Parts: sequence; structure tokens; C-alpha cells
Amino acid sequence: MEKTNAKDYLKKDVVVKTDRQLGTNHPKHGFMYMLNYGYIPNTISGDGEELDAYIVGVYEPVEEFEGHVVAIIHRTNDDDDDKLVVAPKGVDYSDDAIRAMTEFQERFFESIIIR
Repeated sequence: MEKTNAKDYLKKDVVVKTDRQLGTNHPKHGFMYMLNYGYIPNTISGDGEELDAYIVGVYEPVEEFEGHVVAIIHRTNDDDDDKLVVAPKGVDYSDDAIRAMTEFQERFFESIIIR
């Protein structure tokens, strides 16, 4: 399968399959997920896995979520492993809010937010 370009999903509606629900711990590094985190099925990211997605604005664990891609977190020091930022339809967040919500994991990387 060809590598997926995260920018193709910007401002689009997507379905996210959650593999790390709000309140669960990272299987290797032990930190807690402060939001739901998952992937877009049938995609391939720079790391060879599915394209990852943070689900923002949802405050209970979910297994699947349909929302709108409001931004992309592009890690500048991590093998082109972009993260979609998916919010409920009609909801948007500032770059500062996105950084605050994803800091639990993104603090380990250098990144820029793409709109």
C-alpha cells in the first residue's frame, strides 16, 4: 500500500478507530493517555503503521469516533509520523489548545501544527 499523505485529510471528515482510550496507559512508556488516540483504517503513515489521530473534545473513552480533521501535528524529528487532530464536527481549537491537549505525548518530540 502506498504511503498516505496526512495533508489529504485536512478539513475532511474521518472515522477514527481508537486503540488507546482516554485514561489508559501507553503499553511501552507507561504515560497515561489524556484523550482518545487511534488511527485511520486502510492508511499507511511514515512509520509503516496506520495514520495516527488524536481525538480532541471528547471526554469519555470511545472505541470509534467520526469527526473533522482540524489540524495536523507534523513531527519534525520523528520519521515523518504525522498525527491528525480530529474534533467533533463544527468545533475547532487554537494551536495553543491543541498543544496543551496533546502535550502528554508530544512533549517528547519537536513538531509544527499544520492547518
